[in-house]
Amino acid sequence: MSYNLARFSVLGVSIDAVQICDVIQQMEQWISLRERNHYIAVTNTHVVVEAHRDLTFKKALESAALVVADGMPLVWIGRRRGFCMRRRVYGPDLFEAFCNDTHQKGYTHFFYGGASGTPEELARVLRQRFSGLQVVGAYSPPFRTLTPDEDAIVVDMINKANPDVLWVGLGCPKQERWLYEHRMQLRAPVALGVGAAFDFLTGRVAQAPRLIRDHGFEWLYRLCKEPRRLMRRYIVSNSSFIYNYSLESLGLKRF
Repeated sequence: MSYNLARFSVLGVSIDAVQICDVIQQMEQWISLRERNHYIAVTNTHVVVEAHRDLTFKKALESAALVVADGMPLVWIGRRRGFCMRRRVYGPDLFEAFCNDTHQKGYTHFFYGGASGTPEELARVLRQRFSGLQVVGAYSPPFRTLTPDEDAIVVDMINKANPDVLWVGLGCPKQERWLYEHRMQLRAPVALGVGAAFDFLTGRVAQAPRLIRDHGFEWLYRLCKEPRRLMRRYIVSNSSFIYNYSLESLGLKRF
């Protein structure tokens, strides 16, 4: 469902060759048109591997309005394919850039996800940083599967708040699945899954230094900080990505 014709495929996943400024421009267009929900998948190698393993998850990516390159390996691949991709569309950077560029335009925001108290703290922090930023809701769901009634209450709460942008911080692949499953119910013009951005922007979790992030080693920094939680994601997923992308690059396997 991408609205950008500049795309390339990695292990069968189509990536939009866009930069943060392009994404912000598209988001503003959707908001101005007031069309019903468009969701953006902020994608790295872990997301690509999940889509390779699980076709239902791949469908969630295929249904996204934009699939952007959050991980540096995807940026490097895009450059090799001839696209001008100076930087990645890193979720926290996109979040900050959108708030910085548009906070005086009156757009409304809803923050959904994170640990208890995190979305409310995020609202406080961003209101302080960006004068005029309008947050119309913040909610942290319990760390379990919601009942159908609870789920309906959450969707109704978001729709009644009527945000222009719904920021979802549930982590991958949960947030992409949630956005896909609720795409026909949500009325916000734009929704994005931004992973750990809630924790980073509130300062609850330390980000890797910019130099490390820009050279593709953020995964190693985070792995050293949280080895138990992230070992499987980074070691297993990264190894699987390298193996399968090597096969694809050599023409030994098609995805």
